[in-house]
Amino acid sequence: MTDHLILLAKTIQNNFKNKTMHRVKTVWKDKMAFDSQIDGHTLRIDTGGELGDDSGPSPKKLLLASLAGCTGMDVVSLLKKMRVNITGFEMDVDADLTEEHPIVYSEIRLVYRFYGTNLDKTKVEKAVKLSKERYCGVSEMLRKNSPIIYTIEYMEDVANS
Repeated sequence: MTDHLILLAKTIQNNFKNKTMHRVKTVWKDKMAFDSQIDGHTLRIDTGGELGDDSGPSPKKLLLASLAGCTGMDVVSLLKKMRVNITGFEMDVDADLTEEHPIVYSEIRLVYRFYGTNLDKTKVEKAVKLSKERYCGVSEMLRKNSPIIYTIEYMEDVANS
């Protein structure tokens, strides 16, 4: 029987060797504050109010920031490959929370705001669609729980006109 367990352990170990894995170490600091070590960076997570000191963002809001960061990186990379010159790009993410525990996002709204002159809207919309449907893993994970509503806004670059 021990040979069978050793073989099983080696099989599991080999399966993990062939997969990409992310690892984060998180340490409790004080009250509700935690420091997470991510690839050599320290990220403080906390809450406000009577329980915490508001020394860092809350875990749920970090999910929204991760969504914006993930899709933003995709879109910037795709627009560069498509030779679309933007002079600015920002995103606003809002989400509604449920009232019952566990409190989760019931709907997420993501607004992409592009700045530039004579932007090729077809290419911009294609880049957003590719990020949304193909590349952004954070979006895919969140979408399994909450609908994500995407909006694109174009801002004419007045300084370059």
